[in-house]
Amino acid sequence: MKLVIGADHGGYELKEDLKGYLAEKGYEVEDVGTFSTASCDYPDIAKAACAKIQSGECERGILICGTGVGISMAANKCKGIRAACCSDTFTARYTRMHNDANVLCFGGRVVGAGLARELVDAYLGETFQGGRHKVRVDKIMAIEAGTL
Repeated sequence: MKLVIGADHGGYELKEDLKGYLAEKGYEVEDVGTFSTASCDYPDIAKAACAKIQSGECERGILICGTGVGISMAANKCKGIRAACCSDTFTARYTRMHNDANVLCFGGRVVGAGLARELVDAYLGETFQGGRHKVRVDKIMAIEAGTL
């Protein structure tokens, strides 16, 4: 599975840690930045990462800002993106199983490296269950399309 990862300055250090962790687990990871702790704008990072998913170049994404909230809000403005900000493994697992989330977000100032790895494992270890959940995801996408 090819993943895209991105972070603003608030998530830079955690992003760098996760890149190595994901590579060790056999994932191909494309980094869209930022590449330092210099201040930058998380919407730019979210847009670049989501473009990789929209094009089909990457299957899923991981985005990190200071809290995870801002970057998830920006990602969710991108067509076809279902980003979830998670700080516990239950939510990370179920957002894949029930919501078909294609982007996991969290805060570099909220979760540490150990928990971030657990969140990533929980998220990447699950598949979408479909069924009654597909009906709900389809409604989410209809809202995005303006048809609901």
